[in-house]
This record gives sequence, structure tokens and C-alpha cells, in this order.
Amino acid sequence: MIVDERMRTYINSLNTGNTDFLEELEQTALETGVPVIRREMQSFIKTLLAMKKPKRILEVGTAIGFSTLLMCEYGPSDLQITTIENYEKRIPIAKENFKKAGREAQIKLLEGDAGEILKTLSGTYDFIFMDAAKGQYINWLPDILRLMEKGSVLVSDNVLQEGDIIESRYLVERRNRTIYKRMREYLYELTHNPILVTSVLPVGDGAAVSIRQE
Repeated sequence: MIVDERMRTYINSLNTGNTDFLEELEQTALETGVPVIRREMQSFIKTLLAMKKPKRILEVGTAIGFSTLLMCEYGPSDLQITTIENYEKRIPIAKENFKKAGREAQIKLLEGDAGEILKTLSGTYDFIFMDAAKGQYINWLPDILRLMEKGSVLVSDNVLQEGDIIESRYLVERRNRTIYKRMREYLYELTHNPILVTSVLPVGDGAAVSIRQE
């Protein structure tokens, strides 16, 4: 646990919630074991969207489309989102949710391996949300940086790994050690890359917010 449970509960008690559709979609996801961004992260993203007002968003990790639709709902009305998902079973569910929400025209869903798809993308995005395979963040970063321009915002979710990130690698479960090592490399790169200004925050399961400076 990164933040004391009582504090987290209090902070979430201040949350004013989302639209009825998003509330229902989140509840369905929780009941079926599909990961969705935590309440703290939802509020944080809504605040960033209000500040940045992005027109072009790239999302790596769609799942069933909850965060995609959250950004559609609370971003500018002319927002366009490109989102990438590799898990075949969730892709049709995400598409159906986009249709139900009436957001199909705003969303372009790319199916397949993010590492391969990112290499094919061109142009730039003013807001990028990373929420997929955590062990791949460091491998995707060169293409992510290529797709950013001055002022672009990169939000990386789940970077503190329930607090494991500060433990000795020998205290981390063996099956998680590769992810642990790569995430530490990723956070070091984000915070030491001269073209980025990055803050790592204990929001949800940890979030890194990076701004491209040049």
C-alpha cells in the first residue's frame, strides 16, 4: 500500500463520481475482474485534462475502454483518441462500449502488440496515457518520445507497483523481478532525461507525469 488506507478512503469520499454510464461500466469491470484505473487516478486524469485540454490523445492499454471513455467524457468536445489493445477477448467488449457510449467517431482502436504498433505511428500527440504491460514501458519509451512535441504530457500509471518499487529486489517475488527492474529503469529514465520534466506521485498505484520541454 502506498498511501494509508484511511487517507485513501477519505480522499475517495470527496470524489463526485462520473456519468451514469461510466459508473455502471466501472462496476461491471470490478465485478468481472477487469482492471480499471483507480478512483484517485480518475480524478487526477480529469484534472490534467482540464488543465491541458488535449486534442489528440494516445492511450496504450484499452482493456474494456473505461479510461478511454473517461477521457472522451471529460476532455474537449473535439478530442480524438487513438488507443491500443492486444488482448483479443477485451477488444470486442471495448468496441461495444464505445458504441453504447456514442463515442465511436472520437476513438480509433488499434489492435495488436503495442511495441509493433507504436513504431508505425507518425505525427505527435499532446497527451499520452500509458496503462498496459508495465515491464514494457521502458521498451516503448523511445517511440513514445518520438510521438511527443514540446508541451506534450505523458502520464504513466502503476509505476510504484504497490510499493514494491522501493524494496530490495530480493524481497520482491521472483516472478515480479523483471518488471521491478524495468520499472526502476523506466522511472530513472523519465526523471533524468534532459528533454523531460517528470514528477512521480503516490496517486493510486503510482503515477509519473512527464512534460516534454523541447
